[in-house]
Amino acid sequence: MNITEIMSELVLQLGIIIFAVRLGGRLVKRVGIPSVLGELLAGVAIGPYALGGISLPGFAQGLFPLGEGALAVSSELYAFATVASIILLFASGLETDLGLFLRYSLAGGVIGIGGVVFSFSLGAFTGVFMLHASFMDPRCLFLGVLSTATSVGITARILSDHKRMDSPEGVTILAAAVFDDVLGIIALAVVLGIVALLTGGQGGSLNGAAILGIAGKAFGIWLGFTALGLIFSRKIAGFLKLFKSTFDFSVLALGIALLLAGVFEKQGLAMIIGAYVTGLSLSKTDIAAVIQERIHGLYEFFVPIFFAVMGMMVNLREIASPPVLIFGAIYTLAAVFSKVAGCGGPALLLGFNFRGALRIGAGMVPRGEVALIIAGIGRASGVLDDQLFGVIIIMTLITTLAAAPLLSASLKIPGPGTRKPVKGDDSAVSEWEFFSDEIADLVVDNLLRDLKAEGFYVQMMNIDEGLSQARKDDISLSITEAESMVTIETSGMDMPFVKTAVYEVILRLSDTIQKLKDSSDPGAMKKGLLDPGGRTNDDVLSLIQAECVSLDLKGNTKEEILTEMVEILHSQGKLEDRDQVLEDVSQREKTMSTGMQNGIALPHAKTEGVRDICVAVGIKKQGVDFESMDGLPSRLFIMVVSAKKTTGPHIQFLASVGAVLNNPDVREKIIEAKTREDLVALLHGKLR
Repeated sequence: MNITEIMSELVLQLGIIIFAVRLGGRLVKRVGIPSVLGELLAGVAIGPYALGGISLPGFAQGLFPLGEGALAVSSELYAFATVASIILLFASGLETDLGLFLRYSLAGGVIGIGGVVFSFSLGAFTGVFMLHASFMDPRCLFLGVLSTATSVGITARILSDHKRMDSPEGVTILAAAVFDDVLGIIALAVVLGIVALLTGGQGGSLNGAAILGIAGKAFGIWLGFTALGLIFSRKIAGFLKLFKSTFDFSVLALGIALLLAGVFEKQGLAMIIGAYVTGLSLSKTDIAAVIQERIHGLYEFFVPIFFAVMGMMVNLREIASPPVLIFGAIYTLAAVFSKVAGCGGPALLLGFNFRGALRIGAGMVPRGEVALIIAGIGRASGVLDDQLFGVIIIMTLITTLAAAPLLSASLKIPGPGTRKPVKGDDSAVSEWEFFSDEIADLVVDNLLRDLKAEGFYVQMMNIDEGLSQARKDDISLSITEAESMVTIETSGMDMPFVKTAVYEVILRLSDTIQKLKDSSDPGAMKKGLLDPGGRTNDDVLSLIQAECVSLDLKGNTKEEILTEMVEILHSQGKLEDRDQVLEDVSQREKTMSTGMQNGIALPHAKTEGVRDICVAVGIKKQGVDFESMDGLPSRLFIMVVSAKKTTGPHIQFLASVGAVLNNPDVREKIIEAKTREDLVALLHGKLR
């Protein structure tokens, strides 16, 4: 196969993967399952062992033929997955709360260490038992290190739903997860060194001195680069800022991660460790948040490809075989028990009772992205075969799915999680309803900025779901933004501080908004919205459909007209929630009337009551008082409503229809139209 054929096959595969992972992720999120599992399953479905291996015209071996050697996919596609894993771990390093790792919560550190040691040992011994191999067998070592991973994002969501983020158990879990991630990375480095020695022709056994040497080298390289990165982090950030553009220095930061990933690979450590060290080094600089935001697009493109490629490596025949299913079930039970016992056990010695220890152990159960990356490394190196890779996929899927019910059940057990009452057991919750998503966003953004200025460590636990944590000493805040509602959970002793902080933010924003009102006049700006010469867009105007037109509205007041037009859309099945749409449209009218001039009114709103943008048109020849700018009754009403959370030509529609209605002849013809089809044709510009 020549280079042109290879590249054409690669881009075709990438295109298919992009659509598959988006569909898979969206489907599973609807039933409350993390999207990463949907992306993984999408890869399984389109992979060479499933649909991707079916022969098609022009593709004798299928769209995703089996790769050569240990890989189930082509080396080119696996290269994309490798870059994706580097981006993922670089982003994870940026998000790591370094202050928490270095200074916060002794209990979290001890529990994290306990979880890593116990889960590694039990995972490796499970391999010894099932494979009838020695503990130092590379396969057993990989099973051990795979068992150490933790995906705390799922746990954070569950804790937030149960309003336990600031509880002793919640804070300890989040702190332990940071230690867990760092120690897991170090464990991987040591295992890779041992595997390299065992498979490099130097014998199948190791003495204590050799193991210590490998561990010392791995830990030394990791610690050395991490220390240098932290010491010179501000200088590195200063160098990056020389490039001025935030996009430039964000991409260059990723470039440093790629360079360090290559260096670590050359030293016998995994690329992802170098990427993580780079992110960790930059995590406390002032450009960390900017880099996260700027590489988000790359993250959204590459990382789902990685999960899909991992899914493609799953041999369905092997994974469905009784030996693999039995091995997978035993390994999964060991993985769950190792976290519950390994993290819960030390918790019992640190002031937690059985309930608290169980909650902490359950919170550390879910595996996720890092486990899959390590599995991919083992698969590519040939250490893990199809059967073992299937075992790991089973474990990852089940622990991720089981985490929610397991942790939720433990949280529902009545009673505190500590032997003695501690600060945080008197959990208090305050809520603020701002009646606007935009205002809620402003309040949360300003509040987090103020907390950082107060010396708090702020961590975005789940950006998509608006979940943040802020911690300083023994103060812990859980901040959740859901639509226009902001909820903050903390201890009762710290709630006055929270209310003061929110009050100061609202006071400052109120002053800013007042200055905005004083410096601008929306009413005057409104007069220019129907100025001549505006651009029209035929595609946008095509949203106007005859079935959503009324030539004889019955309402005699603004409220009756709005209700009638919403009812038009509802009768045509355009609305998800009729009452919500009416409320949002009416609320928009209270802000400022949409009555324009020359008998035109353009009521509109963005709302949760619709899934897609939709338009209704109505005529009231006698006119209705709509508080128009020129004081004249409104006779032509065009209502547009669109979804809050999806993109659509909402403003573009208003501008296009305004440009059409600027012509007085067209306006009169529309108002006097005899049929709905004629009215639509006039608005589309077909009867002028």
